[in-house]
Amino acid sequence: MNALDGKTILVGVSGGIAAYKTCTLVSSLVKSGARVHVVMTKNATEFVSPLTFETLSGNRVVVDMFDRDFQWEIEHVSLAKSADAAIIAPATANVLAKLACGIADDFLTTTMLACRCPIIVAPAMNTAMLENKATVHNLEVLKSRGFGIVFGEQGRLACGDSGAGRMAEAQTLVDEINKLFGKKNDLDGKTVLVTSGATRVDIDPVRFLSNRSSGKMGYAIAEAAYSRGAKVIYIHGFTDKSLVPNVAWKSVAVTTTEELFSAVKDNFGDADITVMAAAPCDYTVKKNANKIKSDKLSLELDKAPDCAAWAGAHKGKAKLVIFAAETENCDDNALGKLKAKNADLAVLNNVTEVGAGFDVDTNIVTLITEDKAERKQIMSKRALADEILDKILSL
Repeated sequence: MNALDGKTILVGVSGGIAAYKTCTLVSSLVKSGARVHVVMTKNATEFVSPLTFETLSGNRVVVDMFDRDFQWEIEHVSLAKSADAAIIAPATANVLAKLACGIADDFLTTTMLACRCPIIVAPAMNTAMLENKATVHNLEVLKSRGFGIVFGEQGRLACGDSGAGRMAEAQTLVDEINKLFGKKNDLDGKTVLVTSGATRVDIDPVRFLSNRSSGKMGYAIAEAAYSRGAKVIYIHGFTDKSLVPNVAWKSVAVTTTEELFSAVKDNFGDADITVMAAAPCDYTVKKNANKIKSDKLSLELDKAPDCAAWAGAHKGKAKLVIFAAETENCDDNALGKLKAKNADLAVLNNVTEVGAGFDVDTNIVTLITEDKAERKQIMSKRALADEILDKILSL
């Protein structure tokens, strides 16, 4: 069961252009099983309409402090009482200042002042505003009072500047909320290295060899490990564009299998658990300098470096998980791969099964060790990620 199932999450939206990202946050929380209530400042409604959040959350959005369309209970108090967690995203400099000083002059700040649940703020503003001594002080005050503060990565801002101040991505915020309710913290103090996505090998300047991997499985494992307290090293090739690495992870982007191999070797010694979920291109080819225009094309392929075999030979006391995407003789092939790579666990999936394999949100796998094969029913890749971590921790 998802940690957010049945939880009531209060989402505050203040007046910043990053409010558009909060639509994805609300949608993701609802999909995770949470009951979501949105409170907006009047300025926030200039960027996203209340109707949008009402449609996404399934609940009425409150903006006006003196709205007469309320239940018998005093609205801001009843919302604050019902919330298991609250988040303000985006949190503007103005709202942060009000929270730090205990000012409650609109529905959002009044409700937050009445909350006794954990509160997370996601600052979003111009770099100069974020680095202003007043804002820095206000954030320090909020942190000292137990507020969670989640910053986004540096990059281009709406004002045209480049630097700190972007709001954290929706998935990063969902991860932080999940951590508030995580039933397990069994990876605290551990480092989990996860490889994810596909690598490529160029044939010529416009063509390449690769595979169908979207990186969704590896990303889900990184999410699960982080939510259970682990430090995450995320080495990824080409993945679905929606899979934005959490800024709290050490993220390494690679293109080729050789680059993947190098990144694994550079970071392997820090890992307590390594999960090889990437789908590296297995072969290399000599790249042509110009676009090939012949009617027929013959390629001479050589084997690419075997990252999993290298990891198995150098793992010491660390644990190694490998994946086996098969189409025939699946159990035998996966067991043979487990032994050949000196892995502790092989995750077998028959990619010909409906609901399993590449670029889908579900998977059907068999968890294979040297002495046991445990067939799993179809489930989401995020749920499977926890099953995989549970299994490797039990070995």
